[in-house]
Amino acid sequence: MRFENKTVLITGASRGIGKAIAEEFVKNGANVAFTYLSSVEKGQALEKELGAHGTRVKGYRSDASQYADAERLVNDVVTDFGQVDVLINNAGITRDTLLLRMTEEQWDEVLRVNLKSVFNLTKAISKPMMKAKAGSIVNISSVVGLMGNAGQANYAASKAGMIGFTKSIAKELGSRNIRCNAVAPGFIETEMTGELNAAQLEEWTKSIPLKRPGQGTDIARACMFLASDDSAYITGQVLVVDGGLLM
Repeated sequence: MRFENKTVLITGASRGIGKAIAEEFVKNGANVAFTYLSSVEKGQALEKELGAHGTRVKGYRSDASQYADAERLVNDVVTDFGQVDVLINNAGITRDTLLLRMTEEQWDEVLRVNLKSVFNLTKAISKPMMKAKAGSIVNISSVVGLMGNAGQANYAASKAGMIGFTKSIAKELGSRNIRCNAVAPGFIETEMTGELNAAQLEEWTKSIPLKRPGQGTDIARACMFLASDDSAYITGQVLVVDGGLLM
């Protein structure tokens, strides 16, 4: 899968899964626009790092959960790159706690960042994609959105909502040759999971048929497939990448 002369916009790419996605697309010839918010130094460092591969790369400090920011971002990327062929909605947070302890603010924040951001960017990007009569949108959901998880009611709701949104947008935009799919990662090694202790890691690993956590590149390659012409007849689907955890 090669992406020469294609522009990919990735939200929340300064670290973790988003960074891995950006790296894989650049390695395969794509021009990459990506966003960061709080991790300014990491975002700037990533722009410099990815630019060394020879394609066009630019980072934007933008809050995907704010519609005005999302609209401004898309306009800026189209101006700077000329087009957006692929959107990867990856921005997300967790505020884990049991429901009885969960505050209204923790619920609202996770739904705003994880789900409203997908609405914001998808709505904003739909205009240039409809004009081009082509595009691929990939939403990073989670297996938690499919199976639930104690202590993650807010996160699970946001990721399940993303799946319903994905299927609806696939039906709305399919006639314009715009595809929309979701990737549902399982237990993936990132800076966030690095905070778990050895016992927690062992417990997670035991529940995975492949007996190992996934890597960011596993998710990135799934995104590349769904963004490429190799999946030209696939839309409205959820690709679970979890080592068999959900099976």
